[in-house]
Amino acid sequence: MRRNMARILDGKATAAEVRAEVAEGVRKLREDGRMVRLDVILVGEDPASVTYVRNKENDCAEVGIESRVHRFPEDASQSELEDIVERLDEEEAVSGFFMQLPVPDHLDSQSLISRIRPDKDVDGLNPESAGRLSMGLPALMPCTPHGVIQILRRADIRMEGREAVVLGRSNLVGKPMAQLLLRENATVTICHSRTRDLADVANRGDILIVALGRREMVGADYVKDGAVVVDVGIHRREEGGLVGDVRYAEVEEKASAITPVPGGVGPMTRAMLLHNTLQAARAGEE
Repeated sequence: MRRNMARILDGKATAAEVRAEVAEGVRKLREDGRMVRLDVILVGEDPASVTYVRNKENDCAEVGIESRVHRFPEDASQSELEDIVERLDEEEAVSGFFMQLPVPDHLDSQSLISRIRPDKDVDGLNPESAGRLSMGLPALMPCTPHGVIQILRRADIRMEGREAVVLGRSNLVGKPMAQLLLRENATVTICHSRTRDLADVANRGDILIVALGRREMVGADYVKDGAVVVDVGIHRREEGGLVGDVRYAEVEEKASAITPVPGGVGPMTRAMLLHNTLQAARAGEE
């Protein structure tokens, strides 16, 4: 007999809540004569990056944040980009900024990100930001992992005392995701490509975060009965449409709650960027 379908964790609706909160915060700062501004450094014309930046500009307009894009050609030099990072670091009108990734292969993205002041690092990827996060100190948090935490909190899903398994160990998602789950007092296991018996380890998770970057890899055999499943992956099908790292239809029957793709984590990543920009603006006025 088929069990009830999983509860859908609606990232679109949760992101709308976050955007409304940010808009109210921006409005209050404006009443005090303080502006909020987000800048983006975009190198080249990668279609996905161009679309992503345009969406972020639209998001900023919706909540009252001023946005500016600094566009550079594909062959821009490391020194040119170091110069713009230094200028934005020092420009008081800039609340926060980030470098749109990926950048062309001839550029050292980590070196550039490391030059972004932590208090303006709205992507939360500067090594100092990562270090503060690991030590439980105040920091601007990476947008995707923070978005996952917000989805779980706002859905009243308890994390404290539960076993959480993170599939993936990237600096962008996996590692900071584990740190944030530890802050919520979950017991955390991180899995990766060298993990033995991956499906068996994943089955321990009351909460399973899937950030492997491999299209529809995770099926029901990875999922503990009644687990909460968060799918961070996003992939475009050749025949059209988007899917995640999870085989949704299969896992939906076994999980108690699940994020869809699209409409799950993706909208939250963008919303948390706005949240971070507001936080940076507030800190900059202290």
